[in-house]
Amino acid sequence: MRPLPTRRSVLSGIAAGALVTGFNPVTRSWLAGRAARPPAVPVPRLKGRLLFSKAARSAAADDFGHIVHDLPWAVLQPGDADDIAIMLRFCSRHGIPAAPRGQAQALGGLVIEMSPLDAISVTPDGTAIVQAGARWSALLHAALPHGLTPPVLTDYLELSVGGTLSVGGIGGTSPHYGAQVDNVLELEVITGDGHRLACSPDRRPDLFHAVLSGLGQCAVLVRATLKLVPAPSHVRHFILYYPTADALTADQRLVLADGRFDFAEGEAELNPDGPGWLYYLEAGAYYDSQPPDDSELLAGLHFEPGKQQVSTLGYFAFLDRLASAVAFLKSTGEWNDPHPWWNMFLPGTATDSFVSGVMTGLTEADIGASGVILLYPLPRGLLRAPLLRVPDEPVIFLFSVLRTAAPDSGGALPAAELLAANRALFDQARELGGYEYPIGSIPLTPADWRQHFGPEFAALAAARHRYDPAGILTPGQGIFPAG
Repeated sequence: MRPLPTRRSVLSGIAAGALVTGFNPVTRSWLAGRAARPPAVPVPRLKGRLLFSKAARSAAADDFGHIVHDLPWAVLQPGDADDIAIMLRFCSRHGIPAAPRGQAQALGGLVIEMSPLDAISVTPDGTAIVQAGARWSALLHAALPHGLTPPVLTDYLELSVGGTLSVGGIGGTSPHYGAQVDNVLELEVITGDGHRLACSPDRRPDLFHAVLSGLGQCAVLVRATLKLVPAPSHVRHFILYYPTADALTADQRLVLADGRFDFAEGEAELNPDGPGWLYYLEAGAYYDSQPPDDSELLAGLHFEPGKQQVSTLGYFAFLDRLASAVAFLKSTGEWNDPHPWWNMFLPGTATDSFVSGVMTGLTEADIGASGVILLYPLPRGLLRAPLLRVPDEPVIFLFSVLRTAAPDSGGALPAAELLAANRALFDQARELGGYEYPIGSIPLTPADWRQHFGPEFAALAAARHRYDPAGILTPGQGIFPAG
């Protein structure tokens, strides 16, 4: 019987059932079943695995939006962060594009599975050291026994730490703490040319600021040191309904200014009893032993009387409140339908007219049966990451039209039509001073990205040139022209 290979000694690369031994930079192809000879070069030895099977590559070609399907040549399942450094050096040397899975595709290149890097430790000083593949739900479970919590969490907890830090990370507590990227103390990254480096606001600040909200253009984030704050035990949960978008945003501005709620978001849903939309403020007041006074929290708000919903939830149950809805969508298959999302930060002075105009023309076919409309009030002053581009007004709003294209349902519009609608809506919002929150599906050109980053583009381009000189990282974003 042949002995089982160890993870350290064997590169598990399978193509048509054969071991991959090398890469030919002339033909841009992998070699299987024979020793690599010039001009081919041997594939590095790894602790983890390189996967070349069609199934592994096809899975890595997909993204959350289920719209783009760029097939890579290989998938890396790293044994540790050193494997990522080894393979990025290899890719940089031979001009092979590479990207962490979920951030973008790498057509004909290497996709890196980050999920094996999921270690978490909570330090005595009340911070968390988290590998990039860990999910925010896992970090929450690790922090709560210490009476601590991340200050900002996205509504869906099963996102990776590295993934959200590459874009920003907005949540219902952002009115108090900014974005997730505003609560990072230090990063460990692997640059495009394979160097493993630590960076912070004081140590390699150019790299630190290029990684946070940098869409993976300069380095692969492998570990982050994050702030934690005291966790409450309970949440007084409010859902307050409004007849119009303007009425909702008026109260959102009020609670943003006085800070009465610890958590505040907004949403719109189709009116089940007639035409149009229902708007509501979802708010939470955190506490431990003494519940807050509801009448004080609701004083001066102009929601529709008799329609409010008020409840008390445990802190984790509140944060994980979307789990059952997501489980249902997965059970029906809708989770795998195309998701051409549209997300933009709007200047507060333009929000009411723009949102009202969009909502007037929006139908169920434009968002799909499981689509969602979100409206977050945010203070500009707490959003400090240079590459998280937002309007320069004291109050801004994140407006999200989270579309689902389900052609088999007969109701939703096709993905291509929704993508075109996204671009048209983007152009309108940009004219008003809006900026994309790049977690969705808006077709953009390199010129669009240059305009998006504006005065920060030069710093991003300089960091790209310094830390990824071969320009291999995360090409699917389309920020820098190919070649």
